[in-house]
Amino acid sequence: MIDDLLNDASERMLKSVESTRLEFGSVRTGRASPALLDRVSVDYYGTPTPLTQLASVSAPEARLLTVEPYDPSALGDIERAIMNADLGITPGNDGNLIRISIPELTEERRKEMVKQARGIAEEGRIVIRNIRRDVMHELRQLKEAGEVGSDEEHRGEESLQKLTDSSIAKLDENLTRKEADILEV
Repeated sequence: MIDDLLNDASERMLKSVESTRLEFGSVRTGRASPALLDRVSVDYYGTPTPLTQLASVSAPEARLLTVEPYDPSALGDIERAIMNADLGITPGNDGNLIRISIPELTEERRKEMVKQARGIAEEGRIVIRNIRRDVMHELRQLKEAGEVGSDEEHRGEESLQKLTDSSIAKLDENLTRKEADILEV
């Protein structure tokens, strides 16, 4: 019973770490990366739609992204969505394709990006701590119901804490890598 709870918590924490790692991809570094536009949502015929479903995004050069819409009539909507996404970039529309030149990051902008990455990491930590809190609550309920003894509950809590610490360490490791990537000149 306790093992099932711990396995479930482990899976959920792993998914949280992975989700946070993917979220880091949307934080801009000095290089062009199609992942930069992953969080952009376009109002397409009244429905918020991820940009990746409406267009092909590529990085033909180190400082250039191109966005080629599958539906040419959506070009204006895509351009507006990129402008409103607050990524610190300005798209250029040539009628068929959107070109986004990625400027060199200033020191101030790099610090803002690091703060943004730290905020994403903190959200991930909160999710992990919430998972721990929920499983702790379930362990206490099992003990109160008499389904497990207090020693088993204590061992379960210790294992859960180790799992939580390990997940947060992985998340922090990803954050450290992202910060180094952002601050690299």
